[in-house]
Amino acid sequence: MKRVNQAQIDEAIANFQYEGMLVDQRPYGSGHINDTYLLTFEIAEMGKIRVILQRMNNEIFTNPVELMENIISVTSYLRKKIIENGGDPDRETLNVIRAVDGKPYFVDYKGDYWRSYKFITDATSYDKVEKPDDFYQSAVSFGHFQRLLADYPADTLHETIKGFHDTKARFQVFKEAVKKDVCSRAASVKKEIDFVLAHEDVANVFGELLEKGEIPLRVTHNDTKLNNIMIDNKTGKGICVIDLDTVMPGLAMNDFGDSIRFGASTAAEDEQDLSKVSCSMELFDLYVKGFMEGCGGKLTKKEVELLPMGAKVMTFECGMRFLTDYLEGDHYFKIHREGHNLDRCRTQFKLVEDMEAKWDTMQEIVKKYQS
Repeated sequence: MKRVNQAQIDEAIANFQYEGMLVDQRPYGSGHINDTYLLTFEIAEMGKIRVILQRMNNEIFTNPVELMENIISVTSYLRKKIIENGGDPDRETLNVIRAVDGKPYFVDYKGDYWRSYKFITDATSYDKVEKPDDFYQSAVSFGHFQRLLADYPADTLHETIKGFHDTKARFQVFKEAVKKDVCSRAASVKKEIDFVLAHEDVANVFGELLEKGEIPLRVTHNDTKLNNIMIDNKTGKGICVIDLDTVMPGLAMNDFGDSIRFGASTAAEDEQDLSKVSCSMELFDLYVKGFMEGCGGKLTKKEVELLPMGAKVMTFECGMRFLTDYLEGDHYFKIHREGHNLDRCRTQFKLVEDMEAKWDTMQEIVKKYQS
């Protein structure tokens, strides 16, 4: 995506329903996908209010109009639920500020799409787990997100990225990449290729259960990292799930599993020393406890039983995607060194092996919190 210029920012600011005088504008956050700015307005005697202004990345999200339809539908629904529960809808869900023409987005002179949200005050999002309770709070928050949206008709939402967690389809893409071998790298990664091929059942498991109607389609977040939770500065509790760009129909186990893949690993995603890589059962236990508490009994018995499989499927899928990208010439994931995607793929496969070794323990932990 091309760099944004000040003329675009100025045009966007002029075309949202803002009040007062703009007194500060600065880049905000650590996201890599959208361009985000924090704006501060002064409203006469009422003091200052802050808002988020964001240019959406239409290279990744090719239909920003559908994306914003999803966000408006889901946040309006959440707002009603939060009010029913006696909560604060201005802090517990995203609140979209509409453009001057009433739409939830604005298109600038270059054809770029912009949106704006009220800023959530006195809360922080953390890029990494500072203490175990942060991980627990993210589990409660993502579980609570499932609880609030349990009755929402998931199939009415748009798929913002087609086939995002269709692991079966990604397995076929992987096989094609091996067959074509455009960079002549397949021979040097035979061990990793064999690992993927030996786990075809993991790629197919959820798709088959969904087809048989044994698991329900749900509204899922699909990017359940810690930094997509706002944690209240005073109470230390998770209050709001943010970054709803990938909210779409999906599976509860995948949301759970992606958190485990990323948050319960004892090493960085690209760690080269595989002896450091394992899935922490302490952190797994903590996350299951929080997620189940947040869900408040809204998951089916089958979904709960499949939570460990969610962790395994998401870790396997991610490793397979890294390996596919390596075979295709590193065109999707940004790399910072030669073989970077291969290192990433190996950490994921090591995590899968570690989960398989601890499978009984993972199932026991889930059973402990099931009743």
